[in-house]
Amino acid sequence: MLRPMVRRSSSLLLRETRPPLAVGLLAAAVAVALTTLAIYPLRTVMPAVSTGVVYLLAVLLVSTWFGVWVGLASAVGSAVAFNWFHLPPTGRLTISNPENVVALCVFLLAAVIVSSLAELARARASEAEQRRREADLAAELARLLLTGPDARDALAPAAQRLAEALELPAAAIELEPAAPTGGEEMCVPLHAAGRRIALLRLARRPSEQALAQLLERVVPSLEALLGAALARDELQREVVETQALRRSDDIKTALLRAVSHDLRSPLTAIAAAGEALASPRLTEAEREELAAAVVGESSRLSRLVDKLLDLSRLQGGAAAPRAEWCSVEEVLRAAMEEVPHAAGWSVAIDPDLPLIRADAAQLERAFANLLENAARHGAEHPVAVRARAVGGRAGGRLLVRVVDRGPGIRAPERERIFEPFYRGGGGGIGGNRSPGEGHTGSGLGLAVVRGFVEANGGRVWAESLPGQGATFVVELPLAQDVASTPARAAGGAR
Repeated sequence: MLRPMVRRSSSLLLRETRPPLAVGLLAAAVAVALTTLAIYPLRTVMPAVSTGVVYLLAVLLVSTWFGVWVGLASAVGSAVAFNWFHLPPTGRLTISNPENVVALCVFLLAAVIVSSLAELARARASEAEQRRREADLAAELARLLLTGPDARDALAPAAQRLAEALELPAAAIELEPAAPTGGEEMCVPLHAAGRRIALLRLARRPSEQALAQLLERVVPSLEALLGAALARDELQREVVETQALRRSDDIKTALLRAVSHDLRSPLTAIAAAGEALASPRLTEAEREELAAAVVGESSRLSRLVDKLLDLSRLQGGAAAPRAEWCSVEEVLRAAMEEVPHAAGWSVAIDPDLPLIRADAAQLERAFANLLENAARHGAEHPVAVRARAVGGRAGGRLLVRVVDRGPGIRAPERERIFEPFYRGGGGGIGGNRSPGEGHTGSGLGLAVVRGFVEANGGRVWAESLPGQGATFVVELPLAQDVASTPARAAGGAR
């Protein structure tokens, strides 16, 4: 039989199992003896013949608790005791009145009826308790299999609960069953939707009664629950795949738009300048201006291709950093050399800035994109670059702030600007500016910034109020074994 998780108190008289026969006979003898003694004081207020009804109470109690055979024994014992001790002539087993025979028959009939009713009630109570245990088991299996994120993770605890219910040392539910080990092991196939979905492996064969309950009641519930859990997991995987495909389609669409517009614009400008350079009527100044336009548009095109390649490596998981000791100041100044008009910017870097362990090339690409973004949206004002260490060198952080004086970033877009190909109302890089400012970008720069910064263990975020410029903060961890030598380049300008 299935063992309950928590045993509940049963009725005092209708216990699941009757006590042993010897205990029942002893209890019957005690009950008859106590009833015999209790009748003596009653004989002073009622006739002796009428006191026989008191024995009926003992017969009923014994029959209910211990069953029909002990009840019959108590009935016979009550009749004998009543005849010997209370019916005249006392001290002899003689029946002088036919009423005494009727009393004995009543005792026996009461014992049979009450014990039969008690047995029926006990059987109904036992069946109800068994059904409750099965319902508790099904409810717990449903909780284990249906509430977790993955049905496979719930197989082990569900099998353990089944083993406890069947009073077996071990059990296992296998979706991909291994070869049987032999011995006392028993395997029960589990099916759903007309196909086999798993195998219930029991350490040994349970008792016949437990096996019948397992096959008739437990296994169908387990099959239904496990089938529902596996179907749910399949639907979840399909949803995830659908979302991934939809996201992939969105990225492809954005990429095609970026390629069709952002690549075509510099190519068109280069082609037009090239055709104009072939004209013999150009002055030297016009020729230099067109050559400068070709160089500028080529640089713009090169930067866009670099961003596309960087984003492709980041999304493809091929941008694992090569961490080495490097100077953030040197990385920042190398990034500034890639940005036009950066010479007049305000740069403040702590003189004792420590070294960090990171991929200098990746950080340079991240800072170059961040500085280019600030220059594009800075309304032709100088950009401010600040770098300092906080929290000490052991487990501290290194903060780099890039501040521009542009139109700022709206609060709802401060997180979305780091998404690939996202363009806000202003269409700027990352879409982080207010409408009407007239700047354009690919929507790739800030995504590359976040990808490279997070790949090196850091994080990046934006701080801004509309109309008051924007501040991008890059936080990088300081290694605990950082060298005591400052990272400031010798003779570097401030």
